[in-house]
Amino acid sequence: MNLFIASDHAGFQLKKYLLTYIKTQLKQAVADLGPAEYKETDDYPLIASNLAKKVAADRDAKGILICGSGHGVCMVANKIKGVRGIVGYSIEAAEMGRKDEDANVLCLAGRLLSDDHAAAIVKKFLETDFTNQERHVRRLREIEEIEI
Repeated sequence: MNLFIASDHAGFQLKKYLLTYIKTQLKQAVADLGPAEYKETDDYPLIASNLAKKVAADRDAKGILICGSGHGVCMVANKIKGVRGIVGYSIEAAEMGRKDEDANVLCLAGRLLSDDHAAAIVKKFLETDFTNQERHVRRLREIEEIEI
């Protein structure tokens, strides 16, 4: 599985923490799509769309996006056909998003989550598989049918 991570300025510190956590604790390769350094005036739309396009192009890829609330990057990610982004506000939400919606992008709130809570959410997101239950597969097909 290819894994990508990116943030805006509000998620930059959490992104740095999660990069280390994913590589050292989860023993997972992860590609940092930026930014490389903190820039207070950056904007999330281009950052989020870049990651979302990479995830959409690779059926097995997953992404993690971080902004202040998680909402902005999630709205952008879900504009890209094939992306199923969720806001990971809890461990349980991340688990349900993977099991039921086959979410492929996890969006996190850099200003609201502690490092440890965010790491636990990421761990659950990455270790949880889609159930492939008929009702969930049907609903995902319905979503695909309305994608523009």
